[in-house]
Amino acid sequence: MEGSYNMNSLVGVAPNEILLHGPSKLLIDQYHWHLPKTGIVASYSPKAKDTLDHFGIFRGVDQIEAFAQATTVSCATFLEAKKRNCAPIELRDLFVPAFISVGQVYFHHYLEEGDTFICAGQIKFYKFRQMVCDGRIYKVPKGYDLSAYFNDFNEDMLHTYMFPPDFILVAELFDITGRALKKEFFNQ
Repeated sequence: MEGSYNMNSLVGVAPNEILLHGPSKLLIDQYHWHLPKTGIVASYSPKAKDTLDHFGIFRGVDQIEAFAQATTVSCATFLEAKKRNCAPIELRDLFVPAFISVGQVYFHHYLEEGDTFICAGQIKFYKFRQMVCDGRIYKVPKGYDLSAYFNDFNEDMLHTYMFPPDFILVAELFDITGRALKKEFFNQ
């Protein structure tokens, strides 16, 4: 298998080794916590290109995309690669990640260029390369050591969204659904 990918967790793996998106659309910087059939926590800091022509604000639609990349795409790609005993990059020739549906999304705060946020996602359903996740996005205080915090993180903390009180709730997301579609589907 290529890269630093392992069969236990996405923590320590570069997002570009997992995500099938091109580099200009990659909205995940790092995976911090991952339990394969349960959920994930990943972070991103919006760049200038992400807020261009939008008043320095990271748009809500991009927040949903970042959450989907962190959850339905990353987690489902991990599970599919594990099932096939291959590196995730090998799936790039077979599948295209696609939104199937977006349930309810509630925005409570905003994100600007340079902010760091986490996507905390819980897997509700996974079957036949389709995944449904619920979760939240939190803005992280500047300079916060996410790696140190997530060393002791666990499944119960994810399920109760147990994060430090200075993390700001940005969005709640429900029924974010993605599916890996076979590439041959697009050639019909």
